[in-house]
Amino acid sequence: MAERPKVLIVVGDATETLDTMYPYYRLIEAGFQPVVAAPEKRKYQMVMHEVKPGWTITKEWEGYTIDADVSFAEIDPDHYIGIMYSGGRAPEYIRYDEDLVRVTKAFFAAGKPIASVCHGVEIPAYADCVKGRRMATVEKCRFDLEVCGGIFVNEPCVIDGNLVSGRTFHDNGHYVGPWIELLEQSIA
Repeated sequence: MAERPKVLIVVGDATETLDTMYPYYRLIEAGFQPVVAAPEKRKYQMVMHEVKPGWTITKEWEGYTIDADVSFAEIDPDHYIGIMYSGGRAPEYIRYDEDLVRVTKAFFAAGKPIASVCHGVEIPAYADCVKGRRMATVEKCRFDLEVCGGIFVNEPCVIDGNLVSGRTFHDNGHYVGPWIELLEQSIA
């Protein structure tokens, strides 16, 4: 059996469960090998986020755990055809990782298929990769995108060249499919 093309999914502790697991399994269905990337190779605790009725902020519960296959320092971007930035609180903390910044800049420079959902935008924003790019994100991350030169679009799927984004896990059924189509086109 031939090796399946590899696609990175970027996570850390407090990565949103549905933001991560839905694209993970969709990649497998489409014939790709999802590779979970994190600050170090270990088990990470995912969370579930939702604004409950009557609340004005997000409530958080523990979700499933996920094992990282590769640390950011080990990543050679040439070995992967695409990357996905999952949401949750993790991006707020992991975006400062120098190796993650290096990897992010490499994927944007190469024009490889990139997906981002919810707080995931904080990583390419910090890496200075969103100037002039149209993206969806959760409303509370709009500032992160705009202060770094990006253009906020409040839609369930925003496609800007090689970059596909959604606002939250509620948009999974809208933006993941078009991103996978870009991945498929990149190997055709």
